[in-house]
Amino acid sequence: MVYGLTPLGVIHTLISLIAVAAGLVALFRDKRIVAGNTTGRIYIWATVLTCLTGFGIFQHGGFGKPHVLGIVTLVVLGVAWLAGRRRLFGGASPYVETVSYSLTFFFHMIPGVTETTTRLPLGKPLLPNADAPELQAVAGALFLVFLIGATWQCLQLRSRSRPGLTAATPAA
Repeated sequence: MVYGLTPLGVIHTLISLIAVAAGLVALFRDKRIVAGNTTGRIYIWATVLTCLTGFGIFQHGGFGKPHVLGIVTLVVLGVAWLAGRRRLFGGASPYVETVSYSLTFFFHMIPGVTETTTRLPLGKPLLPNADAPELQAVAGALFLVFLIGATWQCLQLRSRSRPGLTAATPAA
């Protein structure tokens, strides 16, 4: 075992790191995760594989919160896809797609922070377990960052959809 991870856990972690890296590139470069470009596709497929490989990891005694998060992530990815490809939500589809993909990135952060802080540094992890109160505070802060980012993304989408306005032009 590497860092207390099973072979499947190592594969799962590597795939999730690819997803997070692609998500960061997309968010910084494109200001959102775009399913139609290479970075967005890498993010989406790596996220799907992260969820699927996560279903085989039962180090905490069986089906639990991480598995539920994987299911929710797959559902949200499906909603984003439907919004982007099928325009299921009409005029709100670009907003639903963008916020949904960003929400899945937030979902990556929860187990990422949890696993990192409860495993590292080796032999003396920062936190004793996944139920440490500090993790709730971190999750709350990450959720606040998600809300701020999603709001900003929606404002950017709205400004692009108004005729005569660009993202750099303030609305009157």
